[in-house]
Amino acid sequence: MLDALKAFLTELGGGGAAGRSYGDDDYRLAAAALLVHVAAADGETDAAERQRLRDTLAQRFGLDAAATLELIHRAEESDRDAVDFYQFTSVLKRALDEDGRRRIVEMMWEIACADGEIHEFEDNTIWRVAELLGVSSRDRVLLRQQVAAETAAGKSGDSDPANSDPAKSRNS
Repeated sequence: MLDALKAFLTELGGGGAAGRSYGDDDYRLAAAALLVHVAAADGETDAAERQRLRDTLAQRFGLDAAATLELIHRAEESDRDAVDFYQFTSVLKRALDEDGRRRIVEMMWEIACADGEIHEFEDNTIWRVAELLGVSSRDRVLLRQQVAAETAAGKSGDSDPANSDPAKSRNS
């Protein structure tokens, strides 16, 4: 509980030097390692997944670009060294409440959907992590459907002139 409070206060501080030291018990590092794993689960991490990873971590944890890149670098190291998901999920279970753990699963779906398709290895990884986090199968499936629908709407909105912002169309 004290570690979660320290991490929260560090985040409020704006990501200075203290905000950039990600210890093994930092829930942000644990979450990022799981996201890195999902991004690579299908055998390759494409540009859309890398960009979504950066955007998701920066937005959800309030990080600047340098802190985000450092977190991703540390997460890649942690994921490479990990023998299982428990070392990450145990940190998350201690630091986050039920809603926070659901948000982690949602973030994982966002990464999995970034390239336009969910690979079976990504799906399996998220299923196993959700189980370890205590996120119900129902919530996991609902989050998948929600993120997939949002991703599809975003992609169709980008390419369909009928769904685009008229002001943007005029300025192009």
